Amino acid sequence: MEVNIIRVVVLIGPSGTGKSYQSIYLAKMKNIEYMIDDGLLIKGNKVIAGFSAKRENTIMGAVKRALFMDENHRKNVVSALSQEKPESILVLGTSEKMVEKIVGILGLGKIDEKVYIDEISTREEINTARRVRIKEGKHIIPVPTFEIKRDFSGYFLNPLKILKKRGYSHTEDLGEKSVVRPTFSYLGKYSISNRVIQDLIYYAANKVIGVYKVENLDIKYLETGIRIYLEVRIIYGNPIIPLMKCLQDQVKYEVEEMTSLNILGIDILVKKFAKL
Repeated sequence: MEVNIIRVVVLIGPSGTGKSYQSIYLAKMKNIEYMIDDGLLIKGNKVIAGFSAKRENTIMGAVKRALFMDENHRKNVVSALSQEKPESILVLGTSEKMVEKIVGILGLGKIDEKVYIDEISTREEINTARRVRIKEGKHIIPVPTFEIKRDFSGYFLNPLKILKKRGYSHTEDLGEKSVVRPTFSYLGKYSISNRVIQDLIYYAANKVIGVYKVENLDIKYLETGIRIYLEVRIIYGNPIIPLMKCLQDQVKYEVEEMTSLNILGIDILVKKFAKL
């Protein structure tokens, strides 16, 4: 199935050399709105189709995902491309063979331009990217963190602001990307106990003036995050709705900040009032 994209540009560089980091700069420089990176179809700063290779449990699984070897995955992205009808697209890959395979399997047509990472990155930038990958196991995804938080609930996930120097005195803001440590990182997996999350919720609730006590707490674990249910006693005389909104915000902030879990919802029942 041919998608009929007018212009296909590819960015080639070995794993861990900063391709995803530099991709926003390259796309902006060449006026390209769409991008294929590690199994995702990205438009501007939004993921519109695909599944991230960084969610796979093994390196081999990540490679297969990035090459769209799963038929449902491929159809999902091809369908989105057919609807979007992009005039140009940037495809990222670790080798010429890889980008050619991606372009072929997605039916993007022919490659119009090949860009190599050492053409747009300095040796120092490449060495820094490699050092971060090897020592910390961190990978970049070229979209803002809020775009992928549901898919990476519970992963180490942090926003990264992309700035590009223009001369000595001017710095251009190119947007935000996300730093993630994938499941297949050789640094190992980590888990967060239910008790730790409970303690964080109690800690957050104790910070909210007007909340007397959390009397019951339940956490439901879902694939894209967690849902929290609270029963609380509040101090008599406080406005219920503003106070519960404050409690929701505080719990969401504390849990997401400390665990990287995606909070799908916080349901609160006010059971009693307490008089001081």
